Amino acid sequence: MNSNNILFIPGYNMDSNCYLIGDMLVDTGTGTNEDYLISQIEKHGIKREDISLVVNTHCHFDHIGGNHFFENAEIAVHELDAISIRNEDTLGTTGTAFGFDDVNNSRVDIELKDGDEIRGFKIIHTPGHTSGGICLWDGVNLISGDTVFSHGGVGRTDIGGDWNDLKESVLKLTNLDVVNLLPGHGPIVEGNGKEHIKFSYSQF
Repeated sequence: MNSNNILFIPGYNMDSNCYLIGDMLVDTGTGTNEDYLISQIEKHGIKREDISLVVNTHCHFDHIGGNHFFENAEIAVHELDAISIRNEDTLGTTGTAFGFDDVNNSRVDIELKDGDEIRGFKIIHTPGHTSGGICLWDGVNLISGDTVFSHGGVGRTDIGGDWNDLKESVLKLTNLDVVNLLPGHGPIVEGNGKEHIKFSYSQF
């Protein structure tokens, strides 16, 4: 997919979906499929050393595990999830509880807050899946991390999450005129993203 210069990199195995926007990469997967991720970036004419910014939608290992691939990039994450990353919280960030090797991805360079602007996207704080989960919104496209998925799906709340917070976050997203919904896992939605978000909210 290439919508508003957002290139979709589907998740491989347990990796999250990743999104390439110029020299910015949103999420980096588990870090266990390096060749796949780098090849997907390079086929669009971008080298790993060209990536100057990585934005993590939240602190879970399947979204931050490949951060260390991009040594030239600044790492940006919401200020609340930055705490978990720097502390290498076992369930949230390192993946050791899921049988993954503990690779140090504890670097955070930019702490994001609700309402921040970054590379043409507004940061929307959407706690629930994690305390510092975010979505990125450019007025057309919503990169939603694990807050909301297509076809009525929402993020799990049993790993440092809160069901009531998630419900409020999805309700907030129903107010946006989302055309394309670009979630952290599963298929993307092109053309009627708002309806998928409204359906997800109806499932609470």
